[in-house]
Amino acid sequence: MSPTARAFWVLRPGVGALQNETLPAPGPDEVLVRTRFSGISRGTETLVFTGQVPPAEYQRMRAPFQQGNFPGPVKYGYIAVGDVEVGPASLAGRPVFVLHPHQTRFVVPASSVTVIPDAVPPARAVLTANMETALNVVWDACPRPGDRVAVVGAGVVGCLVAYLIGRIPGCTVELIDPLPSRAAVARALGVQSATPESATPDADLVIHASGSPAGLTRALQLAGLEATVVEASWYGTRRVEVPLGEAFHSRRLRLVSSQVGMIAPAQRTRWSYARRLSLALALLADATLDVLISGESPFDALPDTLVQLSAAPGALCHRVRYD
Repeated sequence: MSPTARAFWVLRPGVGALQNETLPAPGPDEVLVRTRFSGISRGTETLVFTGQVPPAEYQRMRAPFQQGNFPGPVKYGYIAVGDVEVGPASLAGRPVFVLHPHQTRFVVPASSVTVIPDAVPPARAVLTANMETALNVVWDACPRPGDRVAVVGAGVVGCLVAYLIGRIPGCTVELIDPLPSRAAVARALGVQSATPESATPDADLVIHASGSPAGLTRALQLAGLEATVVEASWYGTRRVEVPLGEAFHSRRLRLVSSQVGMIAPAQRTRWSYARRLSLALALLADATLDVLISGESPFDALPDTLVQLSAAPGALCHRVRYD
């Protein structure tokens, strides 16, 4: 008998449902994975769920194993952790990470799974995609030992960027967010915290990850003379006003974008996507990072969970549990 599965689909903006699927039998170069956990990337996935992907980005925004099209019906997601049920001897029974939508079981090429290191619990591996994004942001930002760095926006990506840069010798990192609860998260990650009003000016480097136009404005204000501001947020269909008047030119600021879809230029000739993903997984060995998982719910509740998360600005990584 062909294996079966249930998958989460966005039927139309703001409405999701679980649907039954029949899977193909895995071929000799494929694996059948039973999902244990998946993660909700709140920023991108809530934009997809609420129909805020601009038509011009429909193709670039496609996830590796996406089915359907924006705005819906579409099966979207890229954070799946599971066990290989059927596959080559080197993978059978191993816990793996896959860039796959929310689904109880799935068949994919064996080359698309990454074995989770023994030092990383599968439950924490739901942070992998965000860690990969944060790693690419740090590569694009090029922090140097001793830099004073401001990270504006303490979502999962911003927190992981602060965590990585905070481990560079001599760097002082200030994680900036208006939510009071983020101060405890910053302390757990070993970096300083501030509100947008109390943040320290004249930073050597600023990373903006709040997804808010007001956050980008504050990021530009905090940058010191000839500093770089790295824009890691994605706004979907929203138009963003950027204050490029005022002191932007007189301070000779540099505003650059960062996006995980391409490897940072300085690494691109030597690094493959597989190598970058493997490093992102290895960087999750620190139990401190569990502070970034702010909730968990069963797969069966996923249609309601996405509705709730779309209206929950304080959420970090939400983990979906498969029984």
